[in-house]
Amino acid sequence: MTSPAPVLLEATNLSVSFQTDGPPVRAVKRVSFEVRKGEILAIVGESGSGKTVSSRAMVGLLPRTARIEGEARIDQTELIGLHGEAIRRVRGDRIAMIFQEPSTALDPVRTAGWQICEALLSHQNISRKEAMARAVELLDLVGIPDPEIRVHSYPHQLSGGQKQRVMIAMAISCDPEVIIADEPTTALDVTVQAQILDLLHDLRERLGTAIILITHNMGVVADMADRVAVMFRGELVEQGTAEQIFNDPQHPYTKHLLGSVPRLGGARPATMDAVAAPPVEAELALSVRHLDVFFPGRIGSPPVKAVKDVSLELHRHEILALVGESGSGKTTLGRCAVGLQLPTGGELTVLGQELRGIRPAALRALRRRLAFVFQDPASSLNPRMSVADCISEPMRVHRTGTKAEREARVAELLDAVELPSDYANRYPHELSGGQRQRVSLARALVMDPELLVADEPTSALDVSVQAKVLEVFVRLQHQMGFACLFITHDLAVVDLLADRIAVMRSGELVELGSREEVLRNPQQQYTKDLIEAVPIPDPVVQKARRDVRRGKA
Repeated sequence: MTSPAPVLLEATNLSVSFQTDGPPVRAVKRVSFEVRKGEILAIVGESGSGKTVSSRAMVGLLPRTARIEGEARIDQTELIGLHGEAIRRVRGDRIAMIFQEPSTALDPVRTAGWQICEALLSHQNISRKEAMARAVELLDLVGIPDPEIRVHSYPHQLSGGQKQRVMIAMAISCDPEVIIADEPTTALDVTVQAQILDLLHDLRERLGTAIILITHNMGVVADMADRVAVMFRGELVEQGTAEQIFNDPQHPYTKHLLGSVPRLGGARPATMDAVAAPPVEAELALSVRHLDVFFPGRIGSPPVKAVKDVSLELHRHEILALVGESGSGKTTLGRCAVGLQLPTGGELTVLGQELRGIRPAALRALRRRLAFVFQDPASSLNPRMSVADCISEPMRVHRTGTKAEREARVAELLDAVELPSDYANRYPHELSGGQRQRVSLARALVMDPELLVADEPTSALDVSVQAKVLEVFVRLQHQMGFACLFITHDLAVVDLLADRIAVMRSGELVELGSREEVLRNPQQQYTKDLIEAVPIPDPVVQKARRDVRRGKA
């Protein structure tokens, strides 16, 4: 029997608390774990369970209000208490981190290539020309099309998935010994997700890189992890190999977590099955006819065709899921539906009004009836406003309700999205990524919209909360009767809630039909590939599928 690899990074009795105006908040409580050279350790648990905080504590990325106790070492070098140049030598070179929300982690005024080059030049003795050439190689490695062009793109010119891939390229640029991957596939479609997971596996095998994977996607855990650590309310409640955790979980919370995982083709909850499909004669909420959206290219380059000749309809009381790879035009089409993006050509009718050429005053009045859930809640919530103010902001903008009515509506929606009432007085930076996403969903529902465009509204939610939020979402949609354009890459979620599905690829609509037609009997090979790439929460199955992808089967 081969001896186990040496321990590379370990935490011992790690505790983290945050100073507040009231009593300190204990986010992590005496957590101990280790990761060996070439090993992948997945840390899973609910949003706010301390997964990200414990990992950031080891590399000095917590605010000054944090108090850290315990020990964390890499190769016997103590990390807790390192400051200045000492911790900078560790970060990026020995330990790299892939952040959860790339829109806030990337510099908006610097190109993707510049930001990758900055990481390379900080830790390697190479010229800027060599760094730029390496940046192009890295963008190609993480699956960004036309890397020679995209290396000059700014973050706002990239889709959510493309920004996440830029973050991964930055993290792997210096071949670190340990990668802390905080939800590295949250914004990625399933086909690119499979490529990224294979890439991280290759790094582990080629360089012996250890990976700490922080995620709520149990399919990704089954695909990636050697061992799994389960956290609940700041405590580590269970550890074991991936096979042990999936096949024989011991702690009640672990059992609950695995039982909440949505499965493609699985039974729909009774609460969702009770929602009837809209009648054929239901009024149209959205009508799109031969829609084109083109963006100007660089000087001397042709325009970028984000949406090309798309036609579809969305009825009231209906949920239409829009799926496809990152950069396929899903979000652009959704932004057009609520007037945040002007189309280049075609017809776009929303709630009976043609948006092309609409007057600003008429558009403002129409927006009282529309809502949008953004993909990155950290960049869409005002950091200077409390949660209560963020949720009630649309009511104030449209001068709806008294102060007491707004407070009551905030309390009602916080309860609907499974957040405690005292969160009303917190600020966005005091919440986890999943909690911010729930605040964003509550804000979208505050005006009782007739048309809601939801751009990855559950991507940042852990599976147990996601299941509850989706049931709440469907119940509210049934009660309020709003039409919903649900943009997502999670086909298991689509299978739970969608009435119909539209599949987009490279700006074009390639398949449209009922949920049963598209998921059970897809006609296009592209749709079949999307379905085949959905990760399954079973380590044995995922290993077999990964071997097939690599041609080893």
